[in-house]
Amino acid sequence: MGEELSSKIEPELHSVVQDSVPEEHNPPLQEKESHKPHPPSQNVTTTSPPVQKVEDHAAEKDTEDLISRDAMLARVLTEKRLALIKAWEESEKTKAENRQKHSAVELWEDTKKASVEAELKKIEENLERKKAEHVEKMKNKIAEIHRLAEEKRAIVEAQKREEFLDLEETAAKFRSRGVTPRKFFACFSA
Repeated sequence: MGEELSSKIEPELHSVVQDSVPEEHNPPLQEKESHKPHPPSQNVTTTSPPVQKVEDHAAEKDTEDLISRDAMLARVLTEKRLALIKAWEESEKTKAENRQKHSAVELWEDTKKASVEAELKKIEENLERKKAEHVEKMKNKIAEIHRLAEEKRAIVEAQKREEFLDLEETAAKFRSRGVTPRKFFACFSA
């Protein structure tokens, strides 16, 4: 943007400066006349010289106005160009400073986020590990309960078999003796 602006302003500035430079080097007509030797005093009865002086003075004033206007225009254009350059420079400095601040803030934010995410991941891993340990403990408890249940079933089965064996032995005794068991017919015995 600054290059475009300066490239637009510089041709205008050069044309104005070139136009004004020769005029500045050429002294105004008033100065030329001041260096001229005064004409010998003659009869000043003619009216045309004062008119001519007024016309010369008006022409001198016009050229002075043109020169001063051109110089002023050149000065304004130069100041404008310098102001635009200064504004561009300040803008670029501000952008660079904001980028640095922004990048520093982003770096800080990224660092903090990364540390929090690492901590969260560590906590999640600990929870997963603890969950796995608890699942393992529960499975072990279930396996222990199942083993104890199997042992108790085996004991109950063994006791049942013993009872059946005892009953079979008692029934065999009753058969061999030919006696009926009393408990069985207790409601019928009198």
